[in-house]
Amino acid sequence: MIEDEPRPLPARLDPRLGRPAPQADERAPRGRGTRRAVVVARALAALMSVVVLAGSGWGWYLTGIAEASLNRTDAIPTDGNSDVNGRDHAGSEMNLLLVGMDSRTGLTREQQAEFSTGDPDDVLNTDSMMLVHVPADGSGASFVSLPRDTYVPIPGHGQAKLNSAYVRGYNEAEGSEGQKDAAGAGLLIKTVSQFTGLQIDHFAKLDLLGFVNLSTIVGGVEVNLCEATRDSYSGADFEAGVQTISGGDALKFVRQRHGLDSDLDRVVRQQVYLAGMLRNILSSDLLLDPGKQKALVEQVGSSVTLDAGLDVYDLAAQMQGVQPGDITFQTIPGLTDRKADGADVLQPPAPDVVRAFFGDLGSGAASAPAAPTTPAPGLDPEDVTVAVQNGSGVSGAAATAATALTAAGFAASSDGNATRTATTTVSHPTGDEAGAALVAAQVPGAAVAVDDALPAGTVQLVIGTDYNGIGTPVTAPVAAPPSDDSYATVERTATDASCIY
Repeated sequence: MIEDEPRPLPARLDPRLGRPAPQADERAPRGRGTRRAVVVARALAALMSVVVLAGSGWGWYLTGIAEASLNRTDAIPTDGNSDVNGRDHAGSEMNLLLVGMDSRTGLTREQQAEFSTGDPDDVLNTDSMMLVHVPADGSGASFVSLPRDTYVPIPGHGQAKLNSAYVRGYNEAEGSEGQKDAAGAGLLIKTVSQFTGLQIDHFAKLDLLGFVNLSTIVGGVEVNLCEATRDSYSGADFEAGVQTISGGDALKFVRQRHGLDSDLDRVVRQQVYLAGMLRNILSSDLLLDPGKQKALVEQVGSSVTLDAGLDVYDLAAQMQGVQPGDITFQTIPGLTDRKADGADVLQPPAPDVVRAFFGDLGSGAASAPAAPTTPAPGLDPEDVTVAVQNGSGVSGAAATAATALTAAGFAASSDGNATRTATTTVSHPTGDEAGAALVAAQVPGAAVAVDDALPAGTVQLVIGTDYNGIGTPVTAPVAAPPSDDSYATVERTATDASCIY
């Protein structure tokens, strides 16, 4: 770790030179290195100390320390990772997969006994997983827990528990430890992408020792239990009521499985502890303690692994204004208990219900990325060429829409039929974001996507079954109600300190 010679800041991020507001073209998608980076999992808490200080030279110095020491992995696969909202989901949002590993790496035998971690050998299962969705404007984040026992299709391996995807990819790969790790992460990302319908842009993981150290540095976290609980397997032994826990007790708290009503109660514990860490990070005590801030960042650098394309500088700039109340936590709704492969698993609802749920994260309309909202100066509808295709199955829909757009001033024409689709989509090539914004404003709630196969200056409108006419919002898909024996999901923010079971 280099402290005397931190990584030089690029001019665009050096606070001494000023930082002009980004222009529209600076927010265009940059492939795997998109700016839509957000703080991740338990590492989120530590990196938030950098984010909240990012406007000062000290904050950028800390960011340089983190960037210089972070572990990296080439985790993002080149195939099997796509988005129902369009290629690269228009670069308008970011999805990050974060995992807590069961690895006992770095733990002494005494710590293994103290923390009740069990056998330290060959433990590669992903113990906790969350998908983090960040909207285009970086105004918040939606954390969705993916329970380890969720029974899902794993590409090339049939149906299995979600937490086995990483180890399957790891074991079937050849090469160095780093190559096997990347293969495991890649198969897990493909599994999550195909399950949720979302493209995964970034990846982060943290092992058990890293979590213990982080929780200790922040001074512990206040949690509130509705009733006392005990679990000899994880070592959890907690009284009812409000209490502050850290270090080994924190690990026991988030790992408890026995003595709870379901494995989803364990997921809630993970969400609550992460929310408490965020509250601590943003407290005045820590913000006024440079020593703790530096210790947090150094711990992140030594225990967190990020994908090769996640830029910590961009991360800090993107999330500068986020507060705990802007961050929500929930779990996949509609999961039900069942037996499969001789084990207890959680059966998710139908694929269309799952994808509608994830498509609706952070927006008012499912599967609808935020449209660009600031047209270029002087751009008028007559400057925008619109090709309308019909994917709704309703005869004449494209011609009718083209006529309405022409009446609104656009240079619009019918472009025939498209493959039947449920989602009305406005597509545009890179550089034509402003024209797409004008068209998307005519169809509120339509998805927006980048398609560089389109000619420059042309915006394509593909009408889906959710289309209700020009000037009318699309119809958001309605998820089927969960069955009587399914688990409901409860959304909570990072400010929620109510008691949990």
